[in-house]
Amino acid sequence: MQTTTVNADSYAGHLKDGRDFIDDAALRRALAAPQPSAQRVRDILARSLAVSEALSPEDAAALIAVEDPGLLEEIFEAARAVKRKVYDNRIVTFAPLYASNFCVNNCLYCGFRTGNEGAVRRKLSMTEIKAEAEALAGKIGHKRIIFVTGEHPATGAQYIADAMREIYAVKVKTRRGFGQIRRVNVNAAPMSVPDLKLLKTAGIGTYQVFQETYDRELYAKLHPGTTPKADYRWRLYVMHRAFEAGIDDVALGALFGLGDWKFEVLGLVAHSRELEARFGIGPHTISFPRLETADGTDLPSRSLENVPDKDFKKLVAVLRLSVPYAGIIVTARERPETIREVIGMCTQRDASTRIGIGAYSERYGAQEAEKQQFLLGDTRTLDEVIGELADLGHITSFCTSGYRCGRTGDHIMKLLKSGHESRFCKLNAVLTFREWLDDFASDATRAKGEALIKKEIAEIRAREKDFPPETVKLLDAYYARIEKGERDLCF
Repeated sequence: MQTTTVNADSYAGHLKDGRDFIDDAALRRALAAPQPSAQRVRDILARSLAVSEALSPEDAAALIAVEDPGLLEEIFEAARAVKRKVYDNRIVTFAPLYASNFCVNNCLYCGFRTGNEGAVRRKLSMTEIKAEAEALAGKIGHKRIIFVTGEHPATGAQYIADAMREIYAVKVKTRRGFGQIRRVNVNAAPMSVPDLKLLKTAGIGTYQVFQETYDRELYAKLHPGTTPKADYRWRLYVMHRAFEAGIDDVALGALFGLGDWKFEVLGLVAHSRELEARFGIGPHTISFPRLETADGTDLPSRSLENVPDKDFKKLVAVLRLSVPYAGIIVTARERPETIREVIGMCTQRDASTRIGIGAYSERYGAQEAEKQQFLLGDTRTLDEVIGELADLGHITSFCTSGYRCGRTGDHIMKLLKSGHESRFCKLNAVLTFREWLDDFASDATRAKGEALIKKEIAEIRAREKDFPPETVKLLDAYYARIEKGERDLCF
């Protein structure tokens, strides 16, 4: 078995005068600042629309402070405009694959916590992981997943690396072509540089670690000091170690509802700016799940703070504007109506999500309490979600080509900030959406999808400056080959 030893030396070199980059007092001063003028807010929105770099925490705090309905609507429209500029009208879908609920930590809000004596612990074998991947790729139609484990010696870096290789090897016959998982992202415990190098060698996509809360006092209350997770800075500096290990695609997040949501937004902005300053590369994605009921804990029924829907919509907009190049992920923790409110500012969401261990390949009815980490708000199928997205004018993209073509790290940041990445996204969205419609869609969803593809191709042909004739000709050729059953053609 493998375990990670928390080592303060791994982050000591990144501290300034013994302090980390989260300046609690400065963030709280920013939140306490007077209401901004309308002109200042509009100046901030203009800078965000330029998509050059993350805004300052002070700018983010100014947007958070806005209460005027008219000015708030300007914020929401600017957030939607930034999303369209950077990512066009595509939405990427994925699913989590929960491989183990063993965990040495005792986080007071989590069903996986070691103190949850009612939990039935399970770790998937490589054979079981293969079965999960076959179900995701061959029955549902996902092309990318996020692999999730608790923190435990039995599910360390070697286990995750072996699982990734097993998942990538899966290839399942479908109606017209074949299904496979083309990108495995990982949500796991903070690791050492050697362990992260092991994941890099195995082909990790995005490495995701949530700080949970940037409020260090609250962090200490929620994460008992006898556990590895108790070290705030070991977790805070994990993305620095990821870059040192050669992983240049990282994802940030916080669990909203534990503390003051406004402070968490500023923490995420400060974290993004730190990565930009240190490595020239910000986070590829940011997540903002709200705390939900979990087995074995009475949070959030006694949660320190709730995040009502109106505040949730605002925090999504502020994050979209504050880190304009980042992908923004809304999760199936949220109800469908909430997701509809914010999806125009987002770039990714999960669908057909099951959070039980082995839940995709085994019989899955109600969410068994002994298997779940939290409750879901949106349990609709991927087909239903894609149909709704089409109704809303969003094309579902299953593209993973950018990562395999080297468009990661500094390269992807430049393309995102310049707006060029949206062109690749649009072409590859059309191709991968065609794949999915042929292989998995219901008749009703296929009809919606084909109407949307027709509209997308017409727009591509009309934008000759962005899509010259030779590009359109290649798109037509790829499209015809995909209709005949060929797969994984991309720009």
